Amino acid sequence: MDVHVTLSGRGDLAAQVYRQLLEAILDGRLRSGERLPPTRELARRLEISRNTVAVAYDRLVADGFLVGRAGAGTFVSAEPVRSRAAPKGVVRPRAVWETIPPFSPMAPATYDFRVGVPDPRLFPIESWRRLMAHESRASTAGYGDPAGHEGLREAISRHIGISRSVRAGAGDVLITNGAQQALDLVGRVLIEPGACVAVEEPGYPPARLLFRSLGARVAGVPVDGEGIDVSAIPSAARLVYVTPSHQFPLGTPMSLARRAALLAWAERRQAVVIEDDYDSEFRFGDRPLEPLQSLDRAGRVIYVGSFSKTLLPTLRLGFLVAPASLGPALRAARRLTDWHGTLPVQATLARFIDEGLLARHIRKATREYAARHALIADALSRDDRLRLVPSVAGLHLCARFAPGVSVRPAPDLAVEQLDAYRGETAAQPGLVLGYGAIGQQAIPEGLRLLGRSLIPEGVARPVADPGGVARPVADP
Repeated sequence: MDVHVTLSGRGDLAAQVYRQLLEAILDGRLRSGERLPPTRELARRLEISRNTVAVAYDRLVADGFLVGRAGAGTFVSAEPVRSRAAPKGVVRPRAVWETIPPFSPMAPATYDFRVGVPDPRLFPIESWRRLMAHESRASTAGYGDPAGHEGLREAISRHIGISRSVRAGAGDVLITNGAQQALDLVGRVLIEPGACVAVEEPGYPPARLLFRSLGARVAGVPVDGEGIDVSAIPSAARLVYVTPSHQFPLGTPMSLARRAALLAWAERRQAVVIEDDYDSEFRFGDRPLEPLQSLDRAGRVIYVGSFSKTLLPTLRLGFLVAPASLGPALRAARRLTDWHGTLPVQATLARFIDEGLLARHIRKATREYAARHALIADALSRDDRLRLVPSVAGLHLCARFAPGVSVRPAPDLAVEQLDAYRGETAAQPGLVLGYGAIGQQAIPEGLRLLGRSLIPEGVARPVADPGGVARPVADP
C-alpha cells in the first residue's frame, strides 16, 4: 500500500506519522484490511529512523486502528473504527428542546397537496438569472447594513404600500431570511423568559414552537369565522401572533370589527401584535380588508411578510415593518444573529421589483392558482363528507370532516390533517389541501384518490403509508 506521509521536520516526528496515518484511516483513504508498508521501508522513504515509525505503528495498534500479523505485516484493523463524528457527550440542551421535534420533510407523492409550497414552474427563472448575474458581478466585499440592501428596502416599501396599503418608508423595513427569522428577531427583542405569548388555535406550528424555544409561555386562543377571539386572549399576554388576511390554516380573513377589537385590546394592555401576511398576494376575490398595520394608530403592530410563496422558499427572503421605537433593537438583533443576508440576492430582488417583474409574476401566478383553487373548492363543496371553509386567497384550502368521517393514508397521495395545526387543545378534524405543488391536470385524479380515502370512523384502516397523510412542514 502506498502511504502518503509528509513531515515538517520539526516537533515530534513519531506523532506526525501517527496523526497522518490516523487521518488516512478515518477519511477512508486507508481501508479496513489494507496492508501498511513495513516500518523499515516507510522510514527509508521518510528519511527518519525505523524506531520513529515503529513508535507510530505501535500507538495505532494500541488504539485499535492497526493490527500486526506475525510473518505477514501490519494491517488496518478489520474491526469498525471510530467515525469522525463529534462525540456523543453528556451535555444536554435546555428542557424545551426535548419537546421540539426535528424537521422531517414529507415524502414525495404523485398527487401532492402539501401546504405552503409554491409552484417553481411558474417562477420566471430566466429573468431572475439575468438580474442575478448582473448583481453578482457588481457585488463588493465587506459587511452590509443589518437592515438589508437599501434598494430592496425602498422597493419593498413601495410594493407593500401599493399592494397592501402598509404605511412604511425604506427606513422602517428590515430584510430577513424568511418570515421565520422575522419572528425570531421580534421574539429576541420582546420576549422575557416566562412571558405569555398568545397564538391562534389552530395556527402555524413553527411560530408556536419558536416562541416556546425563546422561553415564552404560549397560549392558544380559539379562532372562529371572524378571526381570533379577542375576548379569550389571556390578560397576561404581551405579544399576540395572528394571520388576519388569510388565517393559517383555516383560510378565513379577520373581520374589520375583530381587527378593531384586537388593536384596542393591544393598546389597552400595552401589548404588541405580530401580523403575519404570508400569502395574501394571491387573491381571487375583492380587495382584502386593510391590514392591521395600516389601521394601527398606537404603534403596536409589527408587520411580517415573505417572498417564500410569491417567489421561492429557497431564496430565503422576508421582511418586517416595525414601529420606529423597535428599529434599533431589531437591527442589533439581526447583526448579532447573522449580520445580514446575501446582498446580491437582495439586490436582485430589488431590481426584480423595480422592473415590474414581481407584479407581472404575481398576476400570472394568481390566474393559475385561482384555477386550481376553483377546481378543489368545487369538488370539496359537493362532497357531503366534508365542510369547506370559505377562502378567497392564498395557496391552500381547508375542509372539516362531517361527523363520523376520517381519512386513511393512500399511496401517492400527500395531504395534511387539520389537527396537526393545533396546540394543546382538541381541534375539529379535517384536511388542509395546498395547490401550489400540484398542477391542474393532476388535481381531478388526486381528488378522486382523496375521496376514496375518506372513510367512516370504525372502519379498519391499513398501516400508515409514508406517502399518505403527513404533518405540516411548510415555512411561510
